[in-house]
Amino acid sequence: MKVILVNGSPRPQGNTYISLQEVAKQFNEEGIETEIFQIGTDINPCRSCNSCHKTKKCAFNPKVNEFVEKAKEADGFIFGSPVYYASLASGMKCFMDTTFYSNSEVFALKPAASVIVARRAGTTSAFDEMNKYFTISRMFVVSSRYWNNAFGTQPGEVSQDEEGMYNMRLLAKNMAYLIKCQKAGEQLGIEKPDLKERKITNFIR
Repeated sequence: MKVILVNGSPRPQGNTYISLQEVAKQFNEEGIETEIFQIGTDINPCRSCNSCHKTKKCAFNPKVNEFVEKAKEADGFIFGSPVYYASLASGMKCFMDTTFYSNSEVFALKPAASVIVARRAGTTSAFDEMNKYFTISRMFVVSSRYWNNAFGTQPGEVSQDEEGMYNMRLLAKNMAYLIKCQKAGEQLGIEKPDLKERKITNFIR
């Protein structure tokens, strides 16, 4: 069993990374392998070229393609982002757009959760924004006991947010439980729900 934690911060060792580390440590205690995937700073926006619908690869983001290959073998995901201007970091937004637009089927029926880190405000709006990628992709959105927020400005300050760190650990426990239940269900032969033909409507037709 493995969970990939995506660090959407341009600062590889900042407060988002520290928060994800807290989640990862708890996963490891639950017997689940983890990997923190750093998206870096060279992420291009989705251009709606639609080439990925033929190739299943993003023509402009090798980092996205690298992640998707890893995601195929993963059992769950944590996506972390800092807050800039009351929203996701721009690099993370581009990463999420291109990842889920090109390969949403890779993530179907797998659990996911978002972790948001801020100095003060904007966490809930960024949290809502992130979760929409999961719900459109048929993922199971895992909760903690509060919104998965943590607060800090300078690197390391987030560790002083006791409630935030508690929520990181509980988030890992809850997702670990779900993953183990899924694995037990597979062993019992419980079938996954079928994806029937999707009906897509357009407001102008």
